[in-house]
Amino acid sequence: MFVATTHDLLAPIAAAAAAAGKHVLVEKPGARRASELVPVAEAAARTGALVRVGFNHRFHRALRKAREIFDSGALGELMFIRGRYGHGGRPGYNHEWRAEPEKSGGGELIDQGAHLIDLSRWFLGEFTRVHGRAPTYFWDMPVEDNAFLLLETARGQVAFLHASWTEWKNLFSFEIAGRVGKLEISGLGGSYGPERVTWYKMSPEMGPPETLAWEYPMADDSWEAENAAFLDDIRLGRQPQPGIADAEAALRIVEQIYQEQA
Repeated sequence: MFVATTHDLLAPIAAAAAAAGKHVLVEKPGARRASELVPVAEAAARTGALVRVGFNHRFHRALRKAREIFDSGALGELMFIRGRYGHGGRPGYNHEWRAEPEKSGGGELIDQGAHLIDLSRWFLGEFTRVHGRAPTYFWDMPVEDNAFLLLETARGQVAFLHASWTEWKNLFSFEIAGRVGKLEISGLGGSYGPERVTWYKMSPEMGPPETLAWEYPMADDSWEAENAAFLDDIRLGRQPQPGIADAEAALRIVEQIYQEQA
């Protein structure tokens, strides 16, 4: 079963489906708050239903390639991540459901910011220190239109993230810096530009790096790849990744930023 609704209905529908023994792919962020996912997890544990959370960006071609390079160990120990993601909305955006806190749970932080958090966790792991701001600069709405995050792991690795609804030219940029190399991922297709990953390989003498690049101008296949992974989960009886725990972790970070803002 696929659950793609406003944020307030994601967890209740997913919980009902899991309680009925249905495997579920629920769209990100999975809920408005981490606590809303508890009934989903309990229902899944009771019936054996599998629940995948749709952090779809893990399945974009450029990010799949980046993960392949990362998994090879070619970057060395990671130092930091720098991510930016944004669009500029559209006329009347401040009257759509994403601007209604009771439906959305928040603004740009829980929207595109959730993708940046998930991708950062995918590469760096858990964050033990969370700082940020979620201001509203432009849109006349009771939720934030920008979010600035500084996340730190127990080992001192940092993710510096900015999600924006005032990015007048749509933008996706995600940089992964290791001790012996760096990956730069840009574009998501469509109005965000073609997907591209560039690998900067540091030479022993340092100086200008060797540069390799892959560009993916073809149609986005991330949805097909995500659905194929979900079908494999079901066929293999495999716990999905990203799953409920990933959504809970991302939402706890979102909640901490909102608490700092209050």
